[in-house]
Amino acid sequence: MTAVIELDGLVVRLGGRTILDRLSGALRGRAIGLLGPNGAGKSTLINTLLGFHPPAAGCARIFGTDVRQSKALRRLVGYMPENDAFIAHLSGVRFVRYMAELAGLPAEQALERAHEAFFYVGLGEARYRKLGTYSLGMKQLAKLAQAIAHGPRLLLLDEPTNGLDPPARLRMIRLIREIRDTGRMHILISSHLLRDVEECCEEVLILKEGRVAAHCDLEEERRANRKFVELEAVGAGDSFAGAVQGLGCDYAIYPNGNGAARVKVVLPEAIEMRELFRVAAEHDVQIRRMNYRRDSLEDIFLAAMKANGGGL
Repeated sequence: MTAVIELDGLVVRLGGRTILDRLSGALRGRAIGLLGPNGAGKSTLINTLLGFHPPAAGCARIFGTDVRQSKALRRLVGYMPENDAFIAHLSGVRFVRYMAELAGLPAEQALERAHEAFFYVGLGEARYRKLGTYSLGMKQLAKLAQAIAHGPRLLLLDEPTNGLDPPARLRMIRLIREIRDTGRMHILISSHLLRDVEECCEEVLILKEGRVAAHCDLEEERRANRKFVELEAVGAGDSFAGAVQGLGCDYAIYPNGNGAARVKVVLPEAIEMRELFRVAAEHDVQIRRMNYRRDSLEDIFLAAMKANGGGL
């Protein structure tokens, strides 16, 4: 299976500073999430994939095409930027037609695709209005329309739900998932909202200080789906800890004072909750509060932020 994005020792320097430091690996998911704190290098990586920042060393390829091949890249990639980049006095359909022509489509085909894209995102009735009159939600949808109009193989979405109210966000997420599920385009989503990535993506790349902090297959993580239990307990001493470990559980105990402690336990699939209660009763441990949950993208992200960045 051909990789969607290949990074081979990619180094990008801007203003004499190394922004991306030896990124290597292959991303193959239908929908890929790009995460990281501010300054991690997400925007630089997107701009490099778009051909705007030439690599100082190594290379990046999209479906085998080197990002230095700008003409071929324009046909392969659709880009929805975080910030507005409209020509305000143009109608929506004229603007999208113009962008489709820049991507390489003939004028007549570009116009036809522009109309189709506007109806697809739900803005068909507003396509002749000037972009400057659009609401924030409409502008986000127009940005999506221009990104998909020329039929790219890879869609780069930078903060696609930025500033949207809850109903508009749900509409955008539904559109992204629909595009993903048609199988015609692969998607890379860069977002500060873990929920957006968790709802849409099957693979995640996390950057930290210009390096890869984590890379995981969310589908595999969901299948593994480790069970976590957080307890507030009194009397949780060494004997209780040993008994929990004897069940095959990973655990951590954080004393709170006055004999109480916060206990985190990872349960293997074969172990049921009643086993914890049995062990607690046998060791005179009083459970005052319990929170049961499963592993999430937030856990993966926080663990990556604590660890040192590394290769894929």
